[in-house]
Amino acid sequence: MNFIAGNYDVAVIGAGHAGTEAALASARLGCSTIIFTINMDAVGNLPCNPSIGGTAKGHLVREVDALGGEMGRTADDTFIQSRMLNRGKGPAVHSLRAQIDRRKYSARIKHALELQENLDLKQAEITEIQPIEGQYRWEVVTKMGATYCAKCVIIATGTYLGGRIYVGDVSYEGGPDGMFAATSLGKSLRKLGVQCRRFKTGTPARIHRQSIDFSNLEVQEGDEEITPFSYDTLEKADISLENKVVCHVTWTNETTKKIILDNIHRSPLYSGKIDGIGPRYCPSIEDKIVRFSEKERHQLFIEPCGLDTEEMYLQGASSSLPEDVQIALYKSIPGLKNVKIMRTAYAIEYDCVDPLSLRATLEFKDFPGLFGAGQFNGSSGYEEAAAQGIVAGINAALSVLGRHELILERSGSYIGTLIDDLVTKGVADPYRMMTSRSEYRLILRQDNADARLMPIGHEIGLISDDRYAKFLHRQELKKTELKRVRNTTIPASDEVNKVLVSRETSPINNPVRLIELIKRPELNYDALTEVDTTRPNLPKYIFEQVEVEIKYEGYIKRQQAAIDEARRLECKKLPIGIDYKQINGLRLEAIEKLSKIRPENIGQASRISGVSPADISVLLIWLTKETKSERGEKKND
Repeated sequence: MNFIAGNYDVAVIGAGHAGTEAALASARLGCSTIIFTINMDAVGNLPCNPSIGGTAKGHLVREVDALGGEMGRTADDTFIQSRMLNRGKGPAVHSLRAQIDRRKYSARIKHALELQENLDLKQAEITEIQPIEGQYRWEVVTKMGATYCAKCVIIATGTYLGGRIYVGDVSYEGGPDGMFAATSLGKSLRKLGVQCRRFKTGTPARIHRQSIDFSNLEVQEGDEEITPFSYDTLEKADISLENKVVCHVTWTNETTKKIILDNIHRSPLYSGKIDGIGPRYCPSIEDKIVRFSEKERHQLFIEPCGLDTEEMYLQGASSSLPEDVQIALYKSIPGLKNVKIMRTAYAIEYDCVDPLSLRATLEFKDFPGLFGAGQFNGSSGYEEAAAQGIVAGINAALSVLGRHELILERSGSYIGTLIDDLVTKGVADPYRMMTSRSEYRLILRQDNADARLMPIGHEIGLISDDRYAKFLHRQELKKTELKRVRNTTIPASDEVNKVLVSRETSPINNPVRLIELIKRPELNYDALTEVDTTRPNLPKYIFEQVEVEIKYEGYIKRQQAAIDEARRLECKKLPIGIDYKQINGLRLEAIEKLSKIRPENIGQASRISGVSPADISVLLIWLTKETKSERGEKKND
């Protein structure tokens, strides 16, 4: 018999990266919150790989931090190696990635939940969820029969929901890292009317450090000068950030390829045992060998899992092949001849929702007060999960508090792009964030995430006044430096021309403004140190931000114009409950897609696959007529 164990404003199901950010955001906004986890030792776990960030993912971490989230600070506290990726390319794609001490990261996140006011952390499997009448709109029931009532519920089940593990012919119900699966909640959601689908992901083996021959492997060092994820860390002058480990690079070979191809029929991916769709941009090693058969070798990275463990992670070698095949293929790789596998690689299949059933707030369109976040929404990755988690947590809290909802613009953040892609375009496979997904990536850089999102975080209430004051001070420093660079004149002299010629750029015969020299491709702040005599003593990141804005000024202006036009369409709201069949001129495909997705504005409608520019024109004409009609009715009233 069930019993009422507690009433809360917000209940969060799952304590991975989505769930923890959601619960912390809700509690910090003053809502009584409870977060459930199947196993307390799996809170904030890194089951797939021991790293945070990466291409585009580093942008997401910075943005979560700018909104007041936890991931960036915790990554800074627990990283063991840090690298800025894509330094050889433009600033739009510079992305921070850090190797993490996974046990310390998990412990820090768990402790943050335990210390958070208004937040209860509970080990329990949720087996049932259902709507109820009254101010507490939902009740969730645990496997032990305890019932918790909540005004809003956030589902952040990761890969636990209906989880099934696959290693060759072996398959069984299970969650990541040997945890239990959530076996009953999926049935409850389907009974409720939530449409679920099956996705899958995988992870490589973990191997023993002492069984690796590092003598002929390429060493991958971290950055000499470390850039933190969090702006809080950036402001702490007393913190010394240093790399503690190195990673190594190795490669597969023809022997590896032959072992895999000879046994490909034993892979559940190719034998038909796995129905779930895997991530397109993070394929298993057997997928790589089959899909890219022309390649002679594939790169692998050997990465430490922490400072107090001998476990090493084989980045790029995930697999669901039988254990005997895994042993053979890993041993064929240089440096791994005598390898000892500590954790066998596996694939995991799990339930997730069709994100087209969600609004941009991550609330279900048909179930008020019910939200989804993370891999439950069809995405992949810790960073994508955290980004959705903080948005879902904020919006659940704002709903409880009766405040206006938060919808992040696609043009203003990678988080907005991520969510807009999910709820507007849907997903055919686990969604991974990439810089190419944003048409505004030169403006949505990781270095200016605070300028884009910290005012929003402060207005909501997740960024403290003290932290916001520091942000405003940074912005003032940048503004002042930009003004100085525009107004400073560099005279023509032998000393100046010597610097210019040494950088293979033309000398000057007349005085030139400093900004014009910085704009030259061959020059930068560092190159002009000797001749820039009025330069103030500022943090290096201020100079870097100013330099980017100067060098890419023309491109930034063009992108800003495109953003302004996009915002014009976003402002044209579509009424709730439109019968698109009654709008003359819409094509049948457009009617079908618009009726299913129910976009909230013209901008969102324009991004739906199958809705053409001609359909948007029809919608704009219809909306104009409707607006005029409404104004006329109000005037007559």
